[in-house]
Amino acid sequence: MEKTLYLKSTDKDISKYVVFSGDPRRVEKIISFMEDVKEIAVSREFHSYTGFYKGVKITISSTGIGGPSAAIALEEMYECGMEVAVRLGTVMGLRDDLLGKFIIPVGAMREDGTTTTYVDRSYPAVADFELVEYMNKSAENNGFGYDNSIICSYDGFYSQMRESRLSNKLQLPIVEDIQELKKYNIGGIDMESSTILTLSRLMGIKGCVVTMTTVLENLKNYLKGGNRQKAEEEDLVRVVLDGIVLYHNANA
Repeated sequence: MEKTLYLKSTDKDISKYVVFSGDPRRVEKIISFMEDVKEIAVSREFHSYTGFYKGVKITISSTGIGGPSAAIALEEMYECGMEVAVRLGTVMGLRDDLLGKFIIPVGAMREDGTTTTYVDRSYPAVADFELVEYMNKSAENNGFGYDNSIICSYDGFYSQMRESRLSNKLQLPIVEDIQELKKYNIGGIDMESSTILTLSRLMGIKGCVVTMTTVLENLKNYLKGGNRQKAEEEDLVRVVLDGIVLYHNANA
């Protein structure tokens, strides 16, 4: 096959297991845990590598921020034969006790715009339960607790997730909308998970999300310094990669 349009990948480059991370810099950290890593392409916000972790071939790719670019990454990896998609990232927690903890959501509210270009909003964004169970087990094995709350994905960071000079000028109801989400027992907010879960279901592949709560609503509190760096660059990476190995070994 020809190389895909944006990720510049072919079916020969890609594992059936693909980990997506928004931040290209974090991709460099993830591959530092792997062996025999090959750079596939560095194209715009999409930095892709394939290597091995504990003997399992895994592809890592960045998506940039938000649903539109995450959908591009998912579409092109699907063209290349992806069978399992895992989002590794951070989430804005809506409960104080979640700061510094994992949220491995069973589903997501689709308050984004990207997924509605694929399917009616009544279609649910639901994680693959088997994958979720292995990620839960991986968190336990690595000594961490986890929360399986439903989360919510938005499109607008400064219009829906954090107040800004412009959002205040426009009197956007960011705080009020977040309070509404808390009434529904929503655990956190991000910008990509509903896209990952909805498209993986539409593709007929397995998908899940593993997030670390690094900030709380409207950035009222956040992990600082070394604690945040360890959570994002070590704890999160080990839980996801070990979770894929557990899934692989159970299904080999």
